[in-house]
Amino acid sequence: MRSSTDYGLWPSSLSSPRGRHWTSFSTTTPPPTCCADLSPTRAMEFATGALGTLLPKLGQLLKDEYNLHKGVKKDIELLTRELESMHAALRNVGEVPPEQLSELVKIWARSLRELSYDMEDIVDTFLVNVQGTEPSDKRSAKRFIKNMMNFLTKAKIQNDIAQEIMDIRERVKEVAERRDRYRVDDITPAKTFTVNAITPAKAIIDPRIASLYTNVADLVGIDETREELIMRLTEGDDDMCAQQSIVSIVGFGGLGKTTLAKAVYDKLKGQSDCAAFVPVGRNPNLKKVFKDILIDLHKLMPFGLESLDERQLIDKLQEFLKNKRYFLVIDDVWDTYSWGIIKLALIENNSGSRIIVTTRTHEVATEAGQVYKLHPLSDDNSRKLFIARIFAGESKASNHQSYEVSDWILRKCDGIPLAIITMASLLVGKPREQWSEVHRSINFGNKENRQVENTMKILSFSYYDLPSHLRTCLLHLSVFPEDYFIAKRPLIWAWIAEGFVHERQGISSFEIGEGYFNELLNRSMIQPVEEGEGAEEIVCGCRLHDMVLDLIRSISSEENFVTVLGNNEGVTSSSQGKIRRLSLQNNNRTLEACMKMQQVRSFISYGCDIGKGIPLSCLKLVRVLAIHSRGIKHRHLRHLQNLLHLRYLHLNDETFCGDGEFIEQIGTLKFLQTLIVDGMKIGSKVVTRVGLLTQLLCLRFKHAVDILPDGIGKLTSLEELKIRYGGYSEKSLRRFVKELGSLRELRVLIFEVLWMDVDRVVQIEMVESLRNLEKMEHLSLVYFDSSVPADTAAWEAAGFLLPRHLRRLSFRAISFTRFPSLCINPSRLPLLSHLFLRLHDMDEQGLRILGELPELRDLELQVLRPTTGVPWIPIIGTTDSTGDGYLLFQKLRRCSLWSREVGFLLSTKDESGGSVSLRVRSGEASMILGSEWKGVCSGIGGVTPTLMPSAQKLDFTVRARGFKNSNDNSGDWGSLDLEYFASVKNVRVEIDCEDAAAAEVEEVEAALRRAAEVHPNRPILEMLRDGEGKMISAPQD
Repeated sequence: MRSSTDYGLWPSSLSSPRGRHWTSFSTTTPPPTCCADLSPTRAMEFATGALGTLLPKLGQLLKDEYNLHKGVKKDIELLTRELESMHAALRNVGEVPPEQLSELVKIWARSLRELSYDMEDIVDTFLVNVQGTEPSDKRSAKRFIKNMMNFLTKAKIQNDIAQEIMDIRERVKEVAERRDRYRVDDITPAKTFTVNAITPAKAIIDPRIASLYTNVADLVGIDETREELIMRLTEGDDDMCAQQSIVSIVGFGGLGKTTLAKAVYDKLKGQSDCAAFVPVGRNPNLKKVFKDILIDLHKLMPFGLESLDERQLIDKLQEFLKNKRYFLVIDDVWDTYSWGIIKLALIENNSGSRIIVTTRTHEVATEAGQVYKLHPLSDDNSRKLFIARIFAGESKASNHQSYEVSDWILRKCDGIPLAIITMASLLVGKPREQWSEVHRSINFGNKENRQVENTMKILSFSYYDLPSHLRTCLLHLSVFPEDYFIAKRPLIWAWIAEGFVHERQGISSFEIGEGYFNELLNRSMIQPVEEGEGAEEIVCGCRLHDMVLDLIRSISSEENFVTVLGNNEGVTSSSQGKIRRLSLQNNNRTLEACMKMQQVRSFISYGCDIGKGIPLSCLKLVRVLAIHSRGIKHRHLRHLQNLLHLRYLHLNDETFCGDGEFIEQIGTLKFLQTLIVDGMKIGSKVVTRVGLLTQLLCLRFKHAVDILPDGIGKLTSLEELKIRYGGYSEKSLRRFVKELGSLRELRVLIFEVLWMDVDRVVQIEMVESLRNLEKMEHLSLVYFDSSVPADTAAWEAAGFLLPRHLRRLSFRAISFTRFPSLCINPSRLPLLSHLFLRLHDMDEQGLRILGELPELRDLELQVLRPTTGVPWIPIIGTTDSTGDGYLLFQKLRRCSLWSREVGFLLSTKDESGGSVSLRVRSGEASMILGSEWKGVCSGIGGVTPTLMPSAQKLDFTVRARGFKNSNDNSGDWGSLDLEYFASVKNVRVEIDCEDAAAAEVEEVEAALRRAAEVHPNRPILEMLRDGEGKMISAPQD
């Protein structure tokens, strides 16, 4: 474990002293160690305010390097003992549901939490002020003057902290007296039903809960309702001038409206020219709704959207949709006014377009179109869903007769999927005898709206069943807007900056934070969102059900944990008039009362005119600053250099051009640990100063930079780096690549070179740097203009071995001359699950190595010149006729073979049956990707052979011109029998239309539809046409 030199809300072992400059009180004093190692109980928790992180800092003030007077040190010692006792009492109070506490105890707990925040602010300010940097000018006279000024300044700081400690003691004394009067120590925490009070540091996502939210095939009771809704939407499709079809799904919260709409959307979107799925929510920003629709339809950000008003956006949408058959899901509409404005853009063009609206109100549903009322699950389906969550599916549950679900549990859930999943998640891992105790602990209602009331009570009980650190992390999510996609990695870095997560037991703080995130998923408090194409089974973020958001917003507001101002609300009074965390959402009101902002720790802005918001000069103590807004100007950020407490900075504005005064001063933020810049261009000045931020853990630039950072090798604590280079300096590139080797803590590296050829010298230097990065988990190297193939022999000669922890590897557009068998080796890569590989040549050995990767789930493979004459290779399936086959690609769920024609080769090798091979073809050459001995399967007993038994998604290309007639002298290339993929659920095909007539393309599309229709799984089929401009007028012989 690394030693710490940090002091603030940061975990002790995250920071490294390497590269940091200190100004100490004497020339012989070593750099101060400002924060002790923190156990999980030392993390900041909602229940105990800042006491968990404050107490270690008070201990640090006693060290000699701060030269505090003996009287001040004694005061600190007394204060620490009193606060440790209060900390224990406050933790007890936090374990009791609020309805079981007296108002006096609630007031006492709230006042102690507020006091702890104030105390930590004072201590942090002292520590920030005493830790100046060495003067950059090394001339002795100036350095002497600078040191004298530092000495005088620190003398004043010492006197200030002495007075502050005296004031704090008086406040603590008053709180301690009230503790005795209110008999706080007599409170006994209620019995907890939580089995594991401490979340496992490396908790993984329970596959059962991820499947419930992301896998339509596993959704209980979805088939019948989905097909009924599809039938309503597609009525009249045979009419040449089919009218627009609108169906509204109505039902109360938690019933599964969005889930049903998503299932229909996934099934039908491939039948339309364009499609979009867009949430609306309460109090929507309609400009954002229209922009989201346009972005979904275009699949890119159309130029100039930010400057358009509502009317112009409606015009743009109408223009885009006028000749298209479109399919839109408008999710979660709350009022008829919003729907009326949205409907203006959805023109009727007699193309058979389809629209689904989901809503909780019958008024909106009736106004929108055909009303489809969603009902609760039947008793049978409720039981199936409950079992599917608790056990690993129905087949396994049947072996657990002793765990027969009690009727009274399901009866209280009333068939509400959200309530069932949440209740089941609450009971997972608990002994059967505790289930009745849990049920009795929830005061279910019997009112007319009991379904909603009971669901809220289940959610509330589930919240209080969480360990305290998970409650804190969940409450923090109340800063996000409704229906907002919450990206996982930035969220965890924000938790670290807030002090909610700390390193322990040699496990990094990010890994622990990821465990917290996964545990919240497993307990169904948040809903997983998977990445898009090329990231099968990777959860990249989450969403909050709005009923969960309502719950945590209510708790956060009552306890002054988070203040949310939306729709031009003003600052409301909070505890002692102090706001600790402020989230502005679509709020363009000029906020007054700057004095109330002095204690803000987190400031987050979404969709606001930042020019009318709070000036940064007010946010003296802010640790987390995230601006997701329009129109960020240089003048709005000119005080950024004064935010010395800042740990986390996230800027996102598509209209911003990036280079200015705040950039020049960013080097003063010496305690900054996360810097994320999305949606804006970054100028050269910010890049050149990044090397000064030696405490950085995460550095992410979304847009390309013209120059690479100077001194990137100094950022030795860096764990995550994402950067795109759009410049042309080979010298700068080589220096950067070489310095990467110093970043030994790096776990995520995403590096893209846009315009330059990356020669072999740079490639070898990259190999040498990568050899040092033994903790790497995600490596992505992208060279967009790499005409020079990567010399496989040179990579292997350098002795490069990929790190054992690697899970994601993308050599996108790095074209290896042949398969790098020494780099990609199953024995070295036991965890590799996602791989993108581009090769000039592929052989049998390479195929076998890929198939032997034990955890490979997602494969994107590009072979530029498939080797001709490859012998029959029995690499997929069970065994060949001799029993020498291989069990390979057993866990592969997605196989992408883009830009290469794919087909089945049904060859007859001898009388015993022959083989079935999946082939990839480029030009006249073809390569067998996988085969199975047909004689053992379909040739004997009529059993269909299985290729890639777990594969659910297939991406490939079919050449329309050659689909019917092409033959490579070894069989019929035109056969495309999806039946060989027993588990397939999604098929995406790119049809190469070059040199083909329209009739030939349509014949291919019809053949693909038939293949999908006859498959037992009825997979979702998406077809894309490529090269339509090169089609011919009539078929050629």
